[in-house]
Amino acid sequence: MINHQYRKHLRWAAWGGIALALASLACTVALFDPETLASRRESGSISITPPASNPPVASSAGPAALPTPLPEDVLAEATAEEHLFINLYQRISPAVVNIEVSAETSEGELVDFGSGSGFVVDTEGYIVTNRHVIADADEIRVTFNDGTVLLAEVLGSDVYSDLAVLRVEPPEGYELVAVELGDSDEVLVGQRVIAIGNPFGLTGTMTVGIVSAVGRTLPSSAFTPAGLFSNPLIIQTDAAINPGNSGGPLLDLRGRVIGVSSAIRSETGFNTGIGFAVPVNTVRRIVPQLIENGEVEYPYLGISSQTQFSLAELAVEFDLPVTEGVLIDTVAEGSGAERAGLRGGDQTVNFRGAEIRLGGDIIVAIDGYPIRNFDELLAYLVTNTSVGQEIVVTIVRDGETLDVPVVLGARPES
Repeated sequence: MINHQYRKHLRWAAWGGIALALASLACTVALFDPETLASRRESGSISITPPASNPPVASSAGPAALPTPLPEDVLAEATAEEHLFINLYQRISPAVVNIEVSAETSEGELVDFGSGSGFVVDTEGYIVTNRHVIADADEIRVTFNDGTVLLAEVLGSDVYSDLAVLRVEPPEGYELVAVELGDSDEVLVGQRVIAIGNPFGLTGTMTVGIVSAVGRTLPSSAFTPAGLFSNPLIIQTDAAINPGNSGGPLLDLRGRVIGVSSAIRSETGFNTGIGFAVPVNTVRRIVPQLIENGEVEYPYLGISSQTQFSLAELAVEFDLPVTEGVLIDTVAEGSGAERAGLRGGDQTVNFRGAEIRLGGDIIVAIDGYPIRNFDELLAYLVTNTSVGQEIVVTIVRDGETLDVPVVLGARPES
């Protein structure tokens, strides 16, 4: 959600509004032009009749009753919430930054092409943002809420989680304010959340909402030889998120970061009440690797599965032995899954207009943890395993349940 043409669009919108107002005023003047009125009076084409004088009618009703003031306890509660929001904003906004990116043209000129948000995670100068905010940038400028502008370098970025880490060198005596990271595993649907960022370049904007859902998945922007990977455990919120918010913090009412505002679902590209944030526990896992290595290594099982239909739907139609799990479609050559002997489908059928491969193993658990679908399999691997680790994959094959040891490899490069 990079804000590509905010200034241009804002300028057009402002002048458009003025032009519309002037056009309306011009129509009014034309309708009451004095020469036109005079000529019409002389020709008899217009008559002016004074309004009838009617005596005032006394109302039988008394003055309208004023609404009863709210009870003091209700007002006190509302005031307390206001103070909470005000205090939170004042504490956190110094740690939230505006990020502007430029690219160098073939003539060597730097041209602005986008903006987003970020937040300071360490007083040493580390800033977290979205990868898509800073991708392809030749220069990155970070602006703090007091107007201080610093150039930033990219320490590392990860296309799968859509996270990036920047580093700034503050001038001597300049004290950075860092956020506190929360625990996204504790996030519950219905809890209040706050987003701070720079939508449309409007710096320091705060919006309020709730957690609408947890455990969503978003597709990554990377295609690998094994297909498209997803970003798991995403938080959904109705807090207003718009272009320019990307990379900003999503906070709980204690001011702790629980996610990184990253995307919206919209037909127009603007807020529709469906926003998404990368969970902060992903930040905890990814950021140290980016700081140390500049990249992230992901564990790789080496299987693919269709996600268009649930296993329950296929089980009803094709008499499968279980209704929850991951039906293996293909097994990648040279992967840990292939070396362990896991099997993909060997029979292609048509189901609701789509080709489905049947006959493969069905994964129902990993290390004893039940797996209901592919999203859960991906989330488990990403959050609980590492490259080179041996896991136990429980499968159903020909109606029999088997435990298969598998050594995980590294996810292929995109």
